[in-house]
Amino acid sequence: MDYQFLAGILLFQGLSPDVLPDLLAGLGAGTRFYPRGEAVLRTGDRTGRLGLVLSGGVNIENHDAWGNRTILDHVAPGQVFAETYACVPGEPLMVDVAAVQDTEVLFLDMGLLLSGEGPHHGILLRNLLTITARKNLALSRRIFYPSSKTIRGRLLSYLSDQAVLQNSPSFSIPFDRQQLADYLGVDRSALSNELGKMRRDGLLSARKSHFRLNVSQMP
Repeated sequence: MDYQFLAGILLFQGLSPDVLPDLLAGLGAGTRFYPRGEAVLRTGDRTGRLGLVLSGGVNIENHDAWGNRTILDHVAPGQVFAETYACVPGEPLMVDVAAVQDTEVLFLDMGLLLSGEGPHHGILLRNLLTITARKNLALSRRIFYPSSKTIRGRLLSYLSDQAVLQNSPSFSIPFDRQQLADYLGVDRSALSNELGKMRRDGLLSARKSHFRLNVSQMP
């Protein structure tokens, strides 16, 4: 376990690497490896553990009765998932959590965290509250992406937001084209066609998951 890495992420902010081995042991910590494409959690599962991505990444997904996928979020190394469900362990998941790369996850028992005492548990809970607040803000931003009636509008909303979040007109996103289409709720071919038109209009350049916005040409 890379305790130096853990001490540098938001969940363990304010804790030194020296205290983490005993703290994690007291939280029933355990790691598991998931090959690319494997389900970490499925709709209908119940969990009392939050997951922390150590390497790789997972997508939070919803599938309708016809098999159509909507990607709700991407969870990168150092970020957590399922923390809300872990606080209400009898609540069935409404989403799937899928590994999009070979992924290692650290699981922590939420019941042990909530019932624990001492300054270290207090720090963890405050950090978790901050994480939850940031996720709520991100969810609020996401609501605006599919609100546009046009594919171009959805792309501009999402890509502009990414430029602001990454403080640069040149940035990478965590999605390939199919995943981006599923995230924005549009057809992949239509999305690719619109990206081509936006290139020709001088709005952006793109190579795989990397984009550069020509801000001077933005409407």
